[in-house]
Amino acid sequence: MRVATYTRRSTDDENQPYTIDAQDTRLESYVASQPGWRIVKKFSDDASGANTNRPDLQKALHWARSGRIDVLLVYRVDRFSRNLRDTVTLLDELDQSGVAFRSATEPFDTSTPMGRLLLQMLSMFAQFERDMIIDRVTSGMERKAARGQYKGGKRPFGYLKDPKTHVLYAHDSEAAIIRLIFDLYTKDRLGSRAVAKVLNERGFRSGSGGLWSYRRILQILENRMYIGEISFREITTENAHPGLISPEQFAEAQHLLDQRGESASHSAASGSDYIATGRLPCPKCGKAMVGTRATGKTKTYRYYTCVTRQKYGTDTCDMERINADALDQAVLGAVSSFYRSQQSLMQQAVDVARQLHESNHDTATTELRTVQAEIGKVTSKIDKYLDAFEADLFDANDDSAKERLLRHRTTQRQLRERQAELVAELETEPTMPDAATLAQVNNHITEIFGGGNANQRKAVVEALVVQIKILSPDRIVPVFRVPQPADAKGAETELSASAPGVRACLPLVELRGLEPLTLTLPARPGRRPDQHK
Repeated sequence: MRVATYTRRSTDDENQPYTIDAQDTRLESYVASQPGWRIVKKFSDDASGANTNRPDLQKALHWARSGRIDVLLVYRVDRFSRNLRDTVTLLDELDQSGVAFRSATEPFDTSTPMGRLLLQMLSMFAQFERDMIIDRVTSGMERKAARGQYKGGKRPFGYLKDPKTHVLYAHDSEAAIIRLIFDLYTKDRLGSRAVAKVLNERGFRSGSGGLWSYRRILQILENRMYIGEISFREITTENAHPGLISPEQFAEAQHLLDQRGESASHSAASGSDYIATGRLPCPKCGKAMVGTRATGKTKTYRYYTCVTRQKYGTDTCDMERINADALDQAVLGAVSSFYRSQQSLMQQAVDVARQLHESNHDTATTELRTVQAEIGKVTSKIDKYLDAFEADLFDANDDSAKERLLRHRTTQRQLRERQAELVAELETEPTMPDAATLAQVNNHITEIFGGGNANQRKAVVEALVVQIKILSPDRIVPVFRVPQPADAKGAETELSASAPGVRACLPLVELRGLEPLTLTLPARPGRRPDQHK
């Protein structure tokens, strides 16, 4: 039984830094007690269980859909989810993928009606506990806001919080920067990017010690806290603390924000409008190219812009903007044609991947033996610490011992993750997909590109395209994946246009070393070639 473990530390568990390690230890012991079970992958999130938008949870579900695991094991159900509806939905998805769900501390079997009922009851209590916590925290924040006290969290730039009264007061040096920001924007009529550039050139730094970005400037310009207000939900308290700027200057800033289209009401469209985000690195600085837009006299223009340039200006990265309409259309066309007509190129890629797999077999086997030996050594060290602790041979409050034990556990976890990767690498040989698989992929691509929505088209690109390399402002190279035939129980080929998102349920071979298709982007009508961006 191939087992994946999932652990989670809640956002309200800040005072329990060892909770992930404690869960890991219990899960490892539980797996060791089950005949034929072995851990092939560990997933861990440091996030709230209020929703399923957690990176490693989504990775675990992807492994389940790909048929790479047989069991998903958690320490307790509330580590998996604190929302009853989400729990039921996640369990249904695991069940459809043929993956069992188990808890190391709660006795239930989801293969029986009674087990599913017990699980849902546990999930209901977990959600009740979470709702009670939220209600208590919310009520406390409302009471603070009504009294003019700062409701909590990271202090706002420009202020300090009185530890006794919880009322804000001015941080002299930071307050001067806040006043400078509003003066530059309202009196000197500089834009948000120009304001950020001035602050950076003068050596001023943000609250985190980094450079100022235009987004941070906009957040400050729209924050009514700087005129002395405290707000939470429907509660607003005026004159709660000393304002750093006058209400008249704040109103002038809001007027300019609206005029320039920089207010929150004029924010850019959602990421689904830009299908290449996440696959488009900047060729100059390596950071992501993100979707942006500019409003002209008669229309809105869409671009992909380097995030470094977007935040800090062309002095930090002078990569030109890319025509998003042309790039998106070219990528969609490339995906459609590649899986329909490039079978010979796929076969070449698979042959190269198979040769690399064979040539790396001995190296991977040797590394696996080394990793296993290192796991044995570090596990022995951890056991000695635990034995000494149980025998009262050292002080449990010894911080240096705790730090060393934590380092050993971190090393152990990293080694085991590498062990699982090597085992998967040795067991998985690249294979050319058969005609039926490619036909099914092509049918789904056609269906989604023809009748799906923007989110679904973006999901297809994310599933089938590894990266889009930029050669110049008008030339790109998409790097594709080759779907692999599924032989694991529960795996299936699915790219569903009717589902909320598109799922790719097959293991995929990444073609990182090949450049199968170079695309030339058309220039925008009405612009000379030397003006094209």
